[in-house]
Amino acid sequence: MTQEKHRKIIIIGAGPAGYTAAIYTGRANLKPMIIQGMQPGGQLTITTEVDNFPGFEHGIQGPELMEKMRMQAERFDTEIVSDNVMEVVLNQKPFQVRCDSGDTYTCDALIVATGATARWLGIPAEKKLSGYGVSACATCDGFFFKGLDVAVVGGGDTAVEEALFLTNFVNKVYLIHRRDALRAEKVMQQKMEENAKIQPVWNCVVEDILGVPGKEGVTAIRVKNVHSGEISDIAVSGVFIAIGHKPNTDLFGDQLDKDETGYLITKPDSTATNIPGVFAAGDVQDRVFRQAITAAGTGCMAALEAERYLNELEGSASRI
Repeated sequence: MTQEKHRKIIIIGAGPAGYTAAIYTGRANLKPMIIQGMQPGGQLTITTEVDNFPGFEHGIQGPELMEKMRMQAERFDTEIVSDNVMEVVLNQKPFQVRCDSGDTYTCDALIVATGATARWLGIPAEKKLSGYGVSACATCDGFFFKGLDVAVVGGGDTAVEEALFLTNFVNKVYLIHRRDALRAEKVMQQKMEENAKIQPVWNCVVEDILGVPGKEGVTAIRVKNVHSGEISDIAVSGVFIAIGHKPNTDLFGDQLDKDETGYLITKPDSTATNIPGVFAAGDVQDRVFRQAITAAGTGCMAALEAERYLNELEGSASRI
């Protein structure tokens, strides 16, 4: 049986941004609702060791961190709904959130925390060895490869930035690109050329990633030369896929302003979108940092701004 419920505030997404927004709005007695979708916890649910989130001196597993955030949000009367949002109607008040189950929810303020999804190559080994040497975030996982050889796959700014960052820890970085020239900015390319730890592997695509899930993990990356067809294995302990991220914003169509790559645009020093009462937090609006801690920070910002918006809304209504 379908139903319609109204809440003062609804949060779409249950990653660090969404949970933090719920904690803050819950503490403000707004009784928020989170619609968490099919992957509660976002990308951290497929991350093993999280070593850079403050407060955990020995690190913490990604899924455990998300579980702790969920329990903290629930402690402040957050209602968590397991459903997929299929449509959002933002051209009327209250806003409408329509779900796959057939249920429709309405709200006075909406926080979008749907995150971004890493683009993958699409080979089976990526999933099999995820967390065992395969990663899409050098900033998150580079520390674990001290003194080892790794590979970065990609040819844009992200790939070069990841490769340069990894040289702070690793012995060597093989930068694998399917062409013979990079798309990255010239300044970035120059920095890469000056770094003796980075070895480009031109005109090659990834055929497979070798290794065994568990203690052994990744052992090599198999590449194919696009011109000669020659296949070779490069011994590495880690593979970083750096071919970009896709923000999860298709749901909103053209209702919310986006940049050329689909990230939601927010006002300067704010999480406010182009529609009053709609706020965006986390990786869905952050194309630069994409860290759990920065997502949590913008979740806090969105909650405070949403609370202020609702107070102003109630103040206007009381004066009518």
